[in-house]
Amino acid sequence: MKLLVIGFGQCGSNIADSFAQINSRAKARRRIEIATGVFAVNTDLADLSGLAHIKSDYRHRILIGGRKSGGHGVGKINELGAEIAREDADKVIDAIRATPRFFESDAFMLCAGAAGGTGSGSISIMTQILKERYIDKPIYNLIVLPFEHEERTEERTIYNSATCLKSASAVADAIFLVDNQRYVRKNATLRTNLAGINHLIVEPFYNMLCAGEEKKPKFVGARLLDAGDIIQSIAGWSVIGYGQAQLPPFRLPFRSSRNFRDKSTEIHRGIEAMDAAVSELSFKCNPADASRALYLVSAPSKEMNLTVIKELGEYLKSLAPEAIIRNGDYPRNAGALDVSIILSELRDVEKVRRYYLEAAQVVSAVQERQRDIDTKLREIDEISKDVPSLLQ
Repeated sequence: MKLLVIGFGQCGSNIADSFAQINSRAKARRRIEIATGVFAVNTDLADLSGLAHIKSDYRHRILIGGRKSGGHGVGKINELGAEIAREDADKVIDAIRATPRFFESDAFMLCAGAAGGTGSGSISIMTQILKERYIDKPIYNLIVLPFEHEERTEERTIYNSATCLKSASAVADAIFLVDNQRYVRKNATLRTNLAGINHLIVEPFYNMLCAGEEKKPKFVGARLLDAGDIIQSIAGWSVIGYGQAQLPPFRLPFRSSRNFRDKSTEIHRGIEAMDAAVSELSFKCNPADASRALYLVSAPSKEMNLTVIKELGEYLKSLAPEAIIRNGDYPRNAGALDVSIILSELRDVEKVRRYYLEAAQVVSAVQERQRDIDTKLREIDEISKDVPSLLQ
């Protein structure tokens, strides 16, 4: 599956940069391309300068709102971010048009942080504009939710997240939810944490996207997972996860491959990888709420057999009993068995519901405070009416 990736704001642009990185890895190691184009869109010039893998020309790093923001961002005011995106959408469209292999794209992936200004405000606007223009291509959003300390200390964070999620859910074909807090490493530096988080967000997509683009017959799965399967498996609120189980470096030459212990170990290894994928889902959810699910097993071909695939399918069905499940195999990885999972069309997303409720309370509290401020200012003006002024 080939994606055209666009990142909005600082958070979204850094995630798009990680997509550019795994695309470079796929081209270097597997001779395949999984991104027809990767773009970063921002109102802050310095943030665009900090990217490492997206091409540095003005068509790939797109500055919008230069007149209104002066190249210094919108200060977490996502209404302004939405307004700027609406006015400067033609810059993004022109960049897409200039992409040589754009029409090979199977879908769009738009990335943003929910709590910021530029990304939070612009992602839904651009999703709507692209959807009207390119009606044959699915448009997915990847939205990163804020850290817990941001939610506790900044009211604007809750408000931005709620308005971003509500707006995006109305126009996107699917939204991948990512909770920053699930990836935090307590003792790492801020830069290391954020770089690691971006890598962990994007890594689960790697094998999923590569599997359907393979050209060499020995790497094409017996049950190929291609763009059609993925598109049919993704809708609404979605999460993605990735788990890995290490394979033994070698098998003893005198040990039969039909040994019952080896067979048990193979199944246990697959379950271990799937458990890891479920525990590392991008967002906390109840798998039983999923209406669609997809899993991909990637390992050397000799390590995958029908029994392993069957056991994994039955295990995922026990976790998501009402989901329509698709699966595939990808005989690629050496030294490990990887399982990638997507749970989609989630019926209940508790944290999103909480954002909506708290945002309504925030709006009410802000309005009350503003009325109080206005009252006090009028009192001061009333007291000062008999004081002479030096102004003419």
